[in-house]
Amino acid sequence: MAFIQTVTSIPAIGKKSILLFWAPWQEDSAPGGVCDSVLQAFASSDVSLQVGRVQAEECAQVSKHYHITCVPTFVVIDAGGNVFEKIEGSQDLSRVTRAVQKLSELANEREGAALATSTPVSKEEEETKKKEDLQERLKKLINAHNVMLFIKGTPDEPKCGFSKQAVQMLQENEIAFASFDILQDDAVRQGLKELSDWPTYPQIYVKGELMGGLDILKEMASDTTSSLREQLGLANDDAGATPATTESSSSNAPASSSNDHLHKLVRQERIMLFMKGLPSAPQCGFSRQVVQLLADHDVHDYGAFDILSDEKVRQELKEYSDWPTYPQLYVNGELIGGLDIIQELADDGTLKETLLG
Repeated sequence: MAFIQTVTSIPAIGKKSILLFWAPWQEDSAPGGVCDSVLQAFASSDVSLQVGRVQAEECAQVSKHYHITCVPTFVVIDAGGNVFEKIEGSQDLSRVTRAVQKLSELANEREGAALATSTPVSKEEEETKKKEDLQERLKKLINAHNVMLFIKGTPDEPKCGFSKQAVQMLQENEIAFASFDILQDDAVRQGLKELSDWPTYPQIYVKGELMGGLDILKEMASDTTSSLREQLGLANDDAGATPATTESSSSNAPASSSNDHLHKLVRQERIMLFMKGLPSAPQCGFSRQVVQLLADHDVHDYGAFDILSDEKVRQELKEYSDWPTYPQLYVNGELIGGLDIIQELADDGTLKETLLG
């Protein structure tokens, strides 16, 4: 049986797609109508094509992203997330078929050309080329949309709780985003960890810059002084707003008296937890969860610092560690990460080994 997805967010990059924007009051576009039969045909005959329906008036962000002005409208999208062709109305549905065929032919031509021009190379050269190609592909992916979310699954069908929460937060704040399902491509999944120096998913990028993971999104969202959109640098996006993060040099080596103090502070105990409150009385849910995770894994011998008690440390440690949220966990002076990374280590069974060695 043909499978047609009900799409409520921008499709994940990495696969060709065709979307039908429809409305219940427009007979040709509604399920069972003439446009729907075209989708059924594609869904039955081309497994490489993602086929979906978008209820235009109910999914305003998606409609706005593709500049939909009428229904029915078909949007044919290449694997890079770019609009290949847009067909409005139902008077010439053969155009839809021709557009999909042309997209498939171009993709096949590119693959054939790549094979035809290939020359024998050594194994070392081949590995280097693969790495360079992957790096280039990753850079294109993280810049494919103003906001790129790398998750397990898709926005409509997340495959883990962290990914689901990240999707919900962006949708609730009406932030348009594109996504990539890292479960469908292990090369991207592993390569992006190395490129970003961020070991867990989800990962969110704004204009090509890594913002972080779920815990950082939550920390931003919990800040009542500004909206999540503002903190991501998207409040004035139409006016060319810059990303919320900026480049910063590595802070492993202290360069000032303030850094000297932080350098000593993160090494005060073999394991140091910087949190809101203390283990006996955490002052935020994230800190409480980390304390509980450590207790669950029989990790009790660690130092803790209440960042609410020292605003200077609270602000300067963010810059020192290049990590914008709390809690932060250190082992032998090296930053392990925040709640999402600690949770990931706990889930894969390596938390205790990482902390106690």
